[in-house]
Amino acid sequence: MDMHLHSHRRGALLVFGSAAVWSFGGAIARTLQITDSWAIVFWRSVFAAAFLLAFMLWRDGPRATAQSFRSMGWPGLGVALCFATASTAFVVALAYTTVANVLLMQAGVPLLAALMTYLLFGERIAGATWAAIAAVIAGVGIMVSGSLGGQVSPIGDGLALLVAVVFASATVITRRHADVRMMPAVCTGTLIAAVVASTLAAQFTIGVADTVLLFLFGAMNLGLGLAMFVTGVRLLPSALAALIGVAEPVLGPLWVWLFHGELPGARTLVGGLVVFVALLAHLGWQFRQQSKMAVSP
Repeated sequence: MDMHLHSHRRGALLVFGSAAVWSFGGAIARTLQITDSWAIVFWRSVFAAAFLLAFMLWRDGPRATAQSFRSMGWPGLGVALCFATASTAFVVALAYTTVANVLLMQAGVPLLAALMTYLLFGERIAGATWAAIAAVIAGVGIMVSGSLGGQVSPIGDGLALLVAVVFASATVITRRHADVRMMPAVCTGTLIAAVVASTLAAQFTIGVADTVLLFLFGAMNLGLGLAMFVTGVRLLPSALAALIGVAEPVLGPLWVWLFHGELPGARTLVGGLVVFVALLAHLGWQFRQQSKMAVSP
């Protein structure tokens, strides 16, 4: 029992640490002097791939690391493509919309994943989950309506929504193929993003300050965050892990407001609040259901 509790605490700390690390992404992006989004994607992906590869080599050794890449198969490639798309769209979206819009849409990923499993595989969805999905769709609709009124670019909101959809897709693939090794898949995703960005970037030359920031943005914000998440999420019930992960959309806009004075619009706040409350209510209900199942004889 003590070992089980210790494992849960360790997992909770790692997942919260990943959410906290990820939450600084928007603030770091807003500090960069370079304006070419594709150059940012390239250098961020290169630093993230280097960190993740070094981490796997340190943890598993060269032979096991090579084997993990060979064994991830088509599901692993699917997850890699999802993460490549998500990490690229995240950076490009920040050039068109607020950090709050991007992060608050991501808060609905667990519920979007539930909707996808129903549409694609016919998995049963409880009434409480349907209500939460409807609320998330309504909240996202409110946020996106800001682009219709000219408050933010529809391109930015569209990319933010794409980030949420591909993250949800990666979640569904991982759940359907529990044998998928997330670390090599994510590392492959960063390499794919770097290759694509290398063909679209207008320049690759960056200053010393941007080099340091891009290292933090790639190795620490993306790479370290992913390493902590994939290690900790295995030790927790899915509902609890998702609940702790809500720290990212809560803290992210706060850092950008404190460091850069970027205030989200009224529709972003209202829509984000709807998404956030729906997610918290559903995760609380799901966690209670899992707790009841755990104590039942």
